[in-house]
Amino acid sequence: MTISEKPFFFLKRFRADTPQDPVHDWLVLLILSMILFIGIIVWNVWAFDTVANGGVIGADITTSSPQVLKHLQLETIKDTFEQRAIEEAKYQDGTYRYVDPSQ
Repeated sequence: MTISEKPFFFLKRFRADTPQDPVHDWLVLLILSMILFIGIIVWNVWAFDTVANGGVIGADITTSSPQVLKHLQLETIKDTFEQRAIEEAKYQDGTYRYVDPSQ
């Protein structure tokens, strides 16, 4: 085997004249699965330990002053809830009729 063939040694397995070994394939699959499983366990232990000790996973949150709502935004929210209350009242006083399909 020359140096130029080493990166592509696994391609020889796909040729028609090479014998296939399913035991080897399953063994490789199981080993890779175990490595992945161990990696997941290590990640979860690290994440739990970090959070349990008061740490933060990801970027630190920068503290900033709370955003002040403008009067117009508050009025818009108030109007939205008033419109919802008016619609709810229409269902309760009988303006809108709701027919329950299960009855």
